[in-house]
Amino acid sequence: MSAPAPLPYKLIATDLDGTLLRHDETISGRTRQALAAATAAGAAHIVVTGRAVPWTRHILDALDYKGLAVCGQGGQVYHAGEHRLLTSVTLDRQLAGLALSKIEAEVGPLFLAASRDGLEGDVLVGPGYRVHEGPLPNVMMDDLGELWAAPLNKVYLQHPTLDDDALALAARQVAGDLVGVTVAGKGIVELLPLGLTKATGLSLAARRLGITAKETVAFGDMPNDIPMFAWAAHGVAMANAHDELKAVANELTASNEADGVAVVLERLYGV
Repeated sequence: MSAPAPLPYKLIATDLDGTLLRHDETISGRTRQALAAATAAGAAHIVVTGRAVPWTRHILDALDYKGLAVCGQGGQVYHAGEHRLLTSVTLDRQLAGLALSKIEAEVGPLFLAASRDGLEGDVLVGPGYRVHEGPLPNVMMDDLGELWAAPLNKVYLQHPTLDDDALALAARQVAGDLVGVTVAGKGIVELLPLGLTKATGLSLAARRLGITAKETVAFGDMPNDIPMFAWAAHGVAMANAHDELKAVANELTASNEADGVAVVLERLYGV
């Protein structure tokens, strides 16, 4: 009997929103089948998302996902099968406050929200901040002082008139030596611990599995996926991806609504 063909990639890393998930936060049957076939062939699948664990856990549970997940923009490595947080990196609140002061001095007042650390960490939403419609829980706060009362994974910024790319650029120019700044979705500009990216958490999770960057294919749709593409051997951008990510991708696929992840996995793994 001949030996089975070697796997094209031992690790499949997928973003969630705009990539694995459709607009209604579901995963198509075709994509589920393609992932199941690839993992049955021996590949590992890791979800890599900007969402912190409390906003990710219900999706993983619905998928009956038991493996590792990288959450919080790379700051959290979560064991879904054990419902356990393995690693967590928090934002220095003093540095974040200084960064916000510098950004607001440059662009004017901002609307703010923040994600608290931990398995049950709340997302706090300040006055004026526009929350995306959907099932994700959040806590409204009238006093912005509450923002700093407990450890945070990230701070979210919105501006009354600047678009996401312009706000992120301004934030990097005046505070990029204090915090990381990324665009994670429409209306989602984030301040993170300096140097933290999805690649940080993905490399930690992959190391636990004994898998290297050169054995990894990654899928994404937003600028926060750029470091993950730089780390992985092969980066696949969705048709709906931000132009900055498309510019660095090795391959473009169909949109998240048209089973773009499945299209590539079916080709790579012959399923």
